[in-house]
Amino acid sequence: MVFTVYVPATKGYFNIGETMVYASALLLGPFIGALSGGVGSMLADIFLGFYPYAPGTLVIKGIEGFLVGFLAKLQPFKDVRRWRIFTFFIGIGIGTIVWIVGISVYSGSTEITIGFPQMGTSTIVLTLPEAFWIGLALLAFISMSLLGLKLDPTIGWTVLSVLLGGLEMVLGYFLYEQLILGYYALAEVPINIGQVTIGLLLSIPLVKTVKRILGPKDELRRKKNP
Repeated sequence: MVFTVYVPATKGYFNIGETMVYASALLLGPFIGALSGGVGSMLADIFLGFYPYAPGTLVIKGIEGFLVGFLAKLQPFKDVRRWRIFTFFIGIGIGTIVWIVGISVYSGSTEITIGFPQMGTSTIVLTLPEAFWIGLALLAFISMSLLGLKLDPTIGWTVLSVLLGGLEMVLGYFLYEQLILGYYALAEVPINIGQVTIGLLLSIPLVKTVKRILGPKDELRRKKNP
């Protein structure tokens, strides 16, 4: 709720709430992820006055949080070398997604409506060059590759889990807006893809940082309580 951008075409809004949905699911598992995603996001819709979205959000983002938490716990590979190869190609995929979405949707002159109809809105015009998205795509690829090679070879599977959960969210809102609310749902697809991308880029470092801080404590707890 802290940072929101109103989308007049669908009477919805863009935010960075996906960051906490993904972080909750990755740190605490599928059920807490479902609770955080569904109930937490639904309450945000209610408190901000977007009542028509609340029932859909409860289901759509609840499933999203559950999927991310459930998939992230799976371990499809046993060999470290395969994990690193997999993560390398996922890094290529993430860089490509950031590049394509950024250049095709968010480059050039973009109008952003900040605020809500209930409290008044203001429009800001931003200009983002293609070079910005190319640099961000390269940064995402390089970061993924280095993490996979040096720190965590399984990071690619975590990223894929988030992307699959995000895909469910994008598809879910498209169907909900198109079939139930009767809005121009296609207008919000790029917005929701942007939410997934930003949520991914912010949640992975956040999760890694929290695990690094809590890791020794968890290990100590396991030793005391075998």
